[in-house]
Amino acid sequence: MAVHKSERLLNLLIMLLVQRHYVSKDRIRAILYPDSSTEAFEKMFERDKEELRSLGVPIEVGNMDAYFDDEPGYRIRPDEFALPDVSLTADEAAVIGLATRVWEHARLAEATTEAVRKLTALGLPLDVGALDIAQPRLSADEPSFDVFWEATQERTPVEFDYRRAGATTSTTRHLEPWGVVRYSGRWYVVGRDTDRDEERVFRLSRVQGEARRTGAPGSFDIPPGTDVRATTMRLAPQPTLTRAVLLVRAGSGLALRRDAESTEPGVTGPDDRTGWDRVTISRSGPGVADEVLGYGPDVYVEEPASLRDEVVRRLRAVVAEAS
Repeated sequence: MAVHKSERLLNLLIMLLVQRHYVSKDRIRAILYPDSSTEAFEKMFERDKEELRSLGVPIEVGNMDAYFDDEPGYRIRPDEFALPDVSLTADEAAVIGLATRVWEHARLAEATTEAVRKLTALGLPLDVGALDIAQPRLSADEPSFDVFWEATQERTPVEFDYRRAGATTSTTRHLEPWGVVRYSGRWYVVGRDTDRDEERVFRLSRVQGEARRTGAPGSFDIPPGTDVRATTMRLAPQPTLTRAVLLVRAGSGLALRRDAESTEPGVTGPDDRTGWDRVTISRSGPGVADEVLGYGPDVYVEEPASLRDEVVRRLRAVVAEAS
């Protein structure tokens, strides 16, 4: 199933990223493809490697033994994977969207933990710190996310009930999904609305109930030259920009620091257990509170007051629900 494929791709990426040496094909098969036949494993492994490579993941092939070249091994070097700012294609942006929700999406978080647990149990030398390259904090809480993501990969039509902004009732829509994109703090699916025969963008948080795949995989082709992100930016509502001043615990908030407008080190923070830095960021859309909450006690909002109030309100709601 497609869910297993998504988990398998992530597990393969994690396995090759956290190990310090090349990993043999036999070991990869034993850990990630244990129930597959030799023929099925060869096909899936080659397909998975090529899919990761096509999305910008630098899988390196080398010899397991410096004196013998009969058994190739595989790895992902963290220094090559941690790329500087680059311009992403629609496909690359899509895989980043998937990768950045690994630690926040319950099902894939379990897959990540399980992959590391299996490798640790085998006594393999791991560099788990390599997983901090992205330090992802994006959430994908919409129940329909998986359905649309999987349908995009399979090129399977989707049927769903959708309620537009300001509407009191929902309507059933039919879509050939081209991609799932995070834009302005929200998740959108882009594709061809088959009822209207037009390209459309739908916000996933407005999907009512469960989205349903209808039809067989490979039922449609994505138009050549389609740029899913550009289409989303053209059709989705224009974002509003939020400027926030944050106190960030020293050694935390790597993603916040990476594109910060300014960073002031060594400031007074909410506690004295560690040092603190003042980080100023600008974000579009309503997702700033989500991002801040993802860092827990390592980030404190100084400005604006409206953002701080929203974070406090949501934290109190969590405490009230748990009590």
